[in-house]
Amino acid sequence: MSSQSLQEILPLVQHPSHYLGREINAVRKDPEKVQLRFALAFPDLYEIGMSHLGIQILYNVLNARQAIAAERVFAPGQDLEARLRAGRIPLCLLESGVPLSDFDIVGFSLLYELNFTNILTMLDLSGIPFYARDRDESHPLVIAGGPCTFNPEPLSDFFDAMVVGDGELVVLELADTWLAWKDCGADREALLKMWSSLQGVYVPSFFRRDVDSMGLPVVRPVFSEYRTVRKAVVSDLNQVPFPVRPVIPFGKPIHDRLSLEICRGCTRGCRFCQAGMIYRPVRERAPDTVLSLAEQALANTGYEDISLLSLSTGDYGAIQVLVEGLMSQLAPERIALSLPSLRVGSLTAELMEQIKRVRKTGFTVAPEAGSERLRRVINKTVTEEGLEETVRNAFGLGWQLIKLYFMIGLPTETEADLDGIAALVKRLKRSCLARGQKGRITASVSTFIPKAHTPFQWCPQISLEESRDRIYTLRGKLKGGGIQFKWHTPEMSILEGLWARGDRRLSRLLVEAYRLGCRFDGWSDQFQHRRWLEAIEACAVDVDLYTTRLRDLSEPLPWDHIDCGVSKDFQKSEWEKALEEGETRDCRDGECNLCGVCDMQTIKPVIFRAEDCLKVADRPDSRSQGVVYMKLQVAYAKRGQAKYFGHLELVKIFIRAFRRARIPLRFTEGFHPAPKVSFEYALPVGTESLEELFFVDVPLGVAPGTVVERVNEELPNGLTITACSKARQRTPGTVPKLVPYSVTLKQGVFFQSKLRAFLEKKTWPLTKRNRKGRPKTIDLRPLVKNLVLLSPKTADMTLEVHAGHAVRPTDVLGQIFDLSEDALKLAIVLKG
Repeated sequence: MSSQSLQEILPLVQHPSHYLGREINAVRKDPEKVQLRFALAFPDLYEIGMSHLGIQILYNVLNARQAIAAERVFAPGQDLEARLRAGRIPLCLLESGVPLSDFDIVGFSLLYELNFTNILTMLDLSGIPFYARDRDESHPLVIAGGPCTFNPEPLSDFFDAMVVGDGELVVLELADTWLAWKDCGADREALLKMWSSLQGVYVPSFFRRDVDSMGLPVVRPVFSEYRTVRKAVVSDLNQVPFPVRPVIPFGKPIHDRLSLEICRGCTRGCRFCQAGMIYRPVRERAPDTVLSLAEQALANTGYEDISLLSLSTGDYGAIQVLVEGLMSQLAPERIALSLPSLRVGSLTAELMEQIKRVRKTGFTVAPEAGSERLRRVINKTVTEEGLEETVRNAFGLGWQLIKLYFMIGLPTETEADLDGIAALVKRLKRSCLARGQKGRITASVSTFIPKAHTPFQWCPQISLEESRDRIYTLRGKLKGGGIQFKWHTPEMSILEGLWARGDRRLSRLLVEAYRLGCRFDGWSDQFQHRRWLEAIEACAVDVDLYTTRLRDLSEPLPWDHIDCGVSKDFQKSEWEKALEEGETRDCRDGECNLCGVCDMQTIKPVIFRAEDCLKVADRPDSRSQGVVYMKLQVAYAKRGQAKYFGHLELVKIFIRAFRRARIPLRFTEGFHPAPKVSFEYALPVGTESLEELFFVDVPLGVAPGTVVERVNEELPNGLTITACSKARQRTPGTVPKLVPYSVTLKQGVFFQSKLRAFLEKKTWPLTKRNRKGRPKTIDLRPLVKNLVLLSPKTADMTLEVHAGHAVRPTDVLGQIFDLSEDALKLAIVLKG
């Protein structure tokens, strides 16, 4: 997609700012000065991919190399996909606008099985053959990484190589090897051979599909010296770089905050949890390193929220001291802290007190099962008393919503366990009501999906009918009473289970489903179950063979050649323990469980304690310092790509720019403090303006010229502060009543006859729908104060605005001149 082509279709799609690619902290390199062009491909929407920390980590480590240009590409929304196909426009990278097919390496992140069809979408839009065997020297090398590569077989036919394990070091080894290979001029087979020598790199073409003596499918090595692939492991997080200048996404990503990984790996030993097995051992970042990274990253982003990432954040060895140190930095700046993954028992009242110093972020607690018996089966040592104390503390400290997460279909689950979910949720609610605590509980349920490399990899998944029945039962038991019940679509769960334990025979199914139109299968509003059933029937796939069947412990598994570090013998013993309801203790503080991951030399747990964290003095809080503020009136222009920013997006861009520019803002008081910034007019998406106004409170003594100079340095292309002064008596709401616009059409024509017809009328009704979807009719005629056609393509007009609310100029012109929706979206609209 050339930049010109992008500009032609952007006005016609939803969320156009997601496709701009000129975000703050994005890296754009001169293609003439790099040797390797590496595309980081994420097979989901921009707002999902830009919330994924792994993309930011890889983008950072690759672009730190002068010879490498790493760029990003995401799965286009289905509206953009249709426009690309109609215009025969290839899928391109955000930074350069160069087609994906022109890159040297395309690396996909495989996080979720229901994203797989999107991989084919991205390859197809780029003219890159799906199957690795069909690609030649003219095509990029297509590789993948992420948790789904721990069972790579369902996708093996599509990739030249796959990274298994931690990616930030091995991706550099892949790149260095490619550079050396390019210099020597050897063929692709030679490169794949070189890559296969790297720990954590799986080359699927070096293994072949076969059947064993029992007729069961197996994968056999082509070369005797390359029989298994041991995962790549970063032994010490403190020795690898972390992105302190992450790209700040446009729009509203799913997780719109600074993500800071404080720990990788978990040894709690939950038997259902794939992440807890494949990411071992536990490796914590040093507390002082975390504090330093947070300070640098916040200064470079202006985020108002920070999230501490880990599989179990509350298990971090120095969590209380770390949170206290962070809040000493964050509270004076009104930056909120969230801990997204907390184990019951680690969410203490002391932690909650620290977090709520700025505002109350969300809490999700995962009991997983409805009875203590079943929690023993899955090795989840959570008591109902501990759950009750956690929820009671949260509501007692002012939280209004607690989210509980459960699974149905766990091994040995009975009707009593299912009843236990409802009983536990109701008990927690009653307990809080009895103490006069108000609050809501959201109970979310999903169907358990057995995953590779876990003790439950042999067990059956419950059928689609069983999932539906159990969800229906829980819905009936959890109605009303301040409890909201949510569930994951069971049809999606059975499909996820199919891919989670699938083999190479499924590659044909993926292609067939894609050709039938399946896309974004992880989105419930876009998931097309009927088309998947058609594809499954066409390919004669036995879904039960992969999902609801109990596997024998001696049966070969499709992922046996992938070594995650945890031995198969350990997994078998844990499966047997589960059936006996036996406990396996966390090895981080106790004896080694001999799972097979650690060699106790280079690969071993890295744990920090409270004494390893330096005491951080509280910073002065401006709320207690008697700061005097003044109100500034700021004028800005919104031109070019900035026209695609929505109003709320624009507000956030400016607030974060002020933070990065080190210009303090006044905040509101109360439970959710927010900067006191007010905009005069919410400019519609797609409209440019020569001058807009907003008002902001800053400390007395901040020079208006300083605001202009420093904030402009932090704004994205198209936004420019043109003037700043102390605010006069006029405040937002007393906007000018007459607003001029210039509109130029790319499609359609302004006819003088239609203009005369409008001018001759005394009334001209226009019906629009309000935010609630209800129709509302207004009279356009008195609002149009002036309308002149400068040419068949250009019109100047003046509209009257009432109390800050205005009709859109495109709505006016569309009604008067009977213009198509596309013509209105493509029109160039300039205010002022």
